[in-house]
Amino acid sequence: MNLEQPSEDIAEQNKSTSPISTPEGNDLKRRPLKRTPFSKLRKVHANFKSPGQATRTCKVSPDEEAEELERRRMQLDADIAQLELEGYKVEELDYHIDMLHEYNDIKDIGQSLLGRIAALRGTTTRDLYSHFSLELGD
Repeated sequence: MNLEQPSEDIAEQNKSTSPISTPEGNDLKRRPLKRTPFSKLRKVHANFKSPGQATRTCKVSPDEEAEELERRRMQLDADIAQLELEGYKVEELDYHIDMLHEYNDIKDIGQSLLGRIAALRGTTTRDLYSHFSLELGD
């Protein structure tokens, strides 16, 4: 199935459609373009529906939602108290989070460098992993 049309066919179609005004003021005859002009599916040309506008199928009353949030808060407070009994501290957690951010930044830079080296060598990053004795999970 060939989805491309010869340029003569497109030019002929453009001649037979209604005029559209351009910023320069010239009227060109062309039909309005679709995002996917060769699709035969109607659903493809439907208007975009934002997920934020989707209606909820399960309505929850504000009282039920407040009760659920209160239960969640109590559970989190209990988890925090348990961790503190085990000897964990908030400052220690913040330190570990900062260290994880630094690790991820360094790893991102390494991935970028491997990608550039692979592009220069004309190979894949997967091949470079074995060349540098790295595991794919690294």
